[in-house]
Amino acid sequence: MIKRKANKRTAKFRDSKADASRRVPAKADPQADPVETILTQWQRERPDLDPAPMQLFGLVARAQFLSTVYFNELLEQWNLSRGSFDVLAALRRSGPPFTLTPKQLSDSLMLSGAGMTSRLDRLESLRLIVRLPEPTDRRSLKIQLTPRGVRMIDEVVPAIVDAQWKIAATLGPEKTASLTKSMRQLTDALTKPRDR
Repeated sequence: MIKRKANKRTAKFRDSKADASRRVPAKADPQADPVETILTQWQRERPDLDPAPMQLFGLVARAQFLSTVYFNELLEQWNLSRGSFDVLAALRRSGPPFTLTPKQLSDSLMLSGAGMTSRLDRLESLRLIVRLPEPTDRRSLKIQLTPRGVRMIDEVVPAIVDAQWKIAATLGPEKTASLTKSMRQLTDALTKPRDR
């Protein structure tokens, strides 16, 4: 049996979780939430571990998944996906002449070059973007919205923002502001150097 020695951070975290009311419920309804199912299974299989932090990261991942599904369904009427919408939106918000390099797009969308290429191919086939050669370097390209692409994204963005407002309204302004602040803190914690 492989035993992993608990580090100081783990021990400190466990000590801070001594209050039973703060622990994840041991009996979760598997039908209620896949994240709860994961926690319940780990508590059963590894009772020596406290999987409570998994709930946070599991919910973040599930929210991302569900939002992608939700917005993909909304974007179907324009023959777009969330990924292609993100490209059009990045170009549009860059301002006239709505042009970026592939690297600028990849950095903006946190996407690999290979993933970006497939999105650009599809958008080009829909005549929503064009690839323009860089005059000073034939090996370089710039991506530009076509007039058709500008009209498309200007039509789609209000629908997306409206849908986001409707979802946020279910939380209310105070919870929305609090959740936004907490998510920013989580993002900062993941961005800053961490102990290994």
